[in-house]
Amino acid sequence: MIKIVLAGVWACIATLVAVYFSVQMATAPAPADDGSKKPELELVRGEAVTIPVFADGSVKGYFLGRFSFMVQKEKTEAIKLPLPPLMTDELYRLLVDSKIVDLTKATKLDVEGFRNTIKADLNKHLGDGVIAEVLVEQLDYLGKEETQDGGGKPKLKPAVKIVEGQTPAAPTGEKTGH
Repeated sequence: MIKIVLAGVWACIATLVAVYFSVQMATAPAPADDGSKKPELELVRGEAVTIPVFADGSVKGYFLGRFSFMVQKEKTEAIKLPLPPLMTDELYRLLVDSKIVDLTKATKLDVEGFRNTIKADLNKHLGDGVIAEVLVEQLDYLGKEETQDGGGKPKLKPAVKIVEGQTPAAPTGEKTGH
């Protein structure tokens, strides 16, 4: 009988201690905010782009790509225009006008440098820090000779895969541009 009473007293004490510490932890003050909170990011899916590659006054091939962008939410709210068309326009300017990459001569692409160049150029035109990260979902090169057979009739051959990224998982509040 005494063993049962001692076991009951022990169970009550253990329960009271556990409840006391759980209440203390739940009502503890939150840690002080040191101002190092990361900005809230949002995924903006880009449009598929086909960019012609010109050399010697004629089209030599095409870039086929899809890029998505992680943007700072509070900075994009100041931009009153839809972001996917703005970003597509900037990609055309960057890849056609400045010719940062020429795959007709190069055999390997520095993907990280390519992403950083796109990010820097877009931030220069859209505002400092708007673009947090550039995601390359797809980047292919299709030469002009690969789109036609010997008779001059159009015949699409497989594109050369340069980068095959993963489709990013969209956080809540995704802007898709549709």
